[in-house]
Amino acid sequence: MEITEVKVFPANEGKLKGYATIIFDACFIVRDMKIIKSDKGLFVSMPSRRKKDGSFKDIVHPLNSETRKLIEDRVIEEYNKTVGPDGVGVVDHSEE
Repeated sequence: MEITEVKVFPANEGKLKGYATIIFDACFIVRDMKIIKSDKGLFVSMPSRRKKDGSFKDIVHPLNSETRKLIEDRVIEEYNKTVGPDGVGVVDHSEE
């Protein structure tokens, strides 16, 4: 699986820094990923939907940490190209 396109839409609203759309293998699109700033750096939140009980459930999500890292690295790289690096860095998931 290859990420063939990444589009970033900046939105500086508190911890929410933007949205991203990615295309896999030029044939599958995922929209409304959120780029969030935390104390540990930037991370990507998968698109989700609020359930009746008020909790959130991901609509799509990677099934392993390698794919999550691939997506996160590409989205944050494109975000930094779009708005410039803010010095926060990428969250390191290797300790989780």
